[in-house]
Amino acid sequence: MTEFSPREIVSELDRFIVGQNDAKRAVAIALRNRWRRLRVADDLREEILPKNILMIGPTGVGKTEIARRLAKLANAPFLKVEATKFTEVGYVGRDVDQIVRDLLDIGMTMTRESMREQVKTKAEARAEERVLEALVGASAGAETKAKFPQDAARGPACRPRDRRRGPGHRRLPAADHGDPGHAGRRHGHGQSAGHAGQGVRRPRQDPPAERGRKLRSADGRGERQAARPDKVTREAIRVVEQNGIVFLDEIDKICARSERIGGDVSREGVQRDLLPLIEGTTVSTKHGTVRTDHILFIASGAFHLAKPSDLLPELQGRLPIRVELKPLTQADFRRILTEPQASLIRQYKALLATEGVTLDFTEDAIDALAELAAQINGSVENIGARRLHTVMERLLEEISFTAPDRSGSTRTIDAAYVNAQVAALAKDTDLSKFIL
Repeated sequence: MTEFSPREIVSELDRFIVGQNDAKRAVAIALRNRWRRLRVADDLREEILPKNILMIGPTGVGKTEIARRLAKLANAPFLKVEATKFTEVGYVGRDVDQIVRDLLDIGMTMTRESMREQVKTKAEARAEERVLEALVGASAGAETKAKFPQDAARGPACRPRDRRRGPGHRRLPAADHGDPGHAGRRHGHGQSAGHAGQGVRRPRQDPPAERGRKLRSADGRGERQAARPDKVTREAIRVVEQNGIVFLDEIDKICARSERIGGDVSREGVQRDLLPLIEGTTVSTKHGTVRTDHILFIASGAFHLAKPSDLLPELQGRLPIRVELKPLTQADFRRILTEPQASLIRQYKALLATEGVTLDFTEDAIDALAELAAQINGSVENIGARRLHTVMERLLEEISFTAPDRSGSTRTIDAAYVNAQVAALAKDTDLSKFIL
């Protein structure tokens, strides 16, 4: 569990997500409360339950990204699932218990890799020690053992006459076609004891890199012990129960709206199925039983056609923390293009740099891109930051297509180029629906 303070967690999330400070503060406090719960007395620890979160906001404003980055920061098992998956097959849909089973599978993989990393250094040191004793003897001095691994890594020097053929190669004897006994000797007939092994090609020695790899894996007992199925299963279940995070997306799509009757039976059934899972229950899996009491559930939805109050009262009570994410403005779009660690402009520069093409974005070009994204979101459909992907793809379509033929060139993207490539299309609302 991470020991970051809430302020440090928000600062870390700021590296990847622009704005939405209320949501960042809520998830930071929820994550820190987990760290606090593990340090209270045992009799009180089980009584402290996580405060699940409901994020409300339009699409493309960072709801999923906040949850994903939070789980990565905490190194916690994370699962994203759409609530609508449970209504696809008539009134039955998928079993909601599958959420916990999938989360445990993710936890098993993470735990297995973590255990291997913990013993990797010890296993490498033990492997080198065993191989060294087999080569120089257990009674060899410390100075000899200290020097030998360096010599072993370099490998035996090649003799000058065999350098081109590689180490370990022995030259075959020249054929003597005039010797009537040559054929017999070639097939092993009439060979003397002194020439018994002559002419046999010995296997080549592995290159140093391959020898190093085999040396590191020579003793895998530590990794095998760390990755024992029973030990991995117990630790994975513990990690999932204490640190697991489930992101329930599109929860507004399963709201039972009062003005509609027909298909709401299925939606209400999904809500009732989710109730015990979020409140805390025991789910049977192929690896054992998993309790969901302390799994953190983060639900989200746009709530364009429904309201959070349309959820079942019991489900509302299990999502006590509600945060509203704000729509992105033109200033937010500009920050998204430049500020995050993996900003879009940096991504496209890196992509085209692989072709030898250098992209240079001017300040007025960035302003024009942000203005266009905000304008199109307002006139067509508000899809949030995803609008920048469509605008950037349209802007750089010609450059990306001809990049292999223009290696070594530099392309400057200014406001005039942005307007020429994108602005004319964005003005036609009907046409922009299909192009952007």
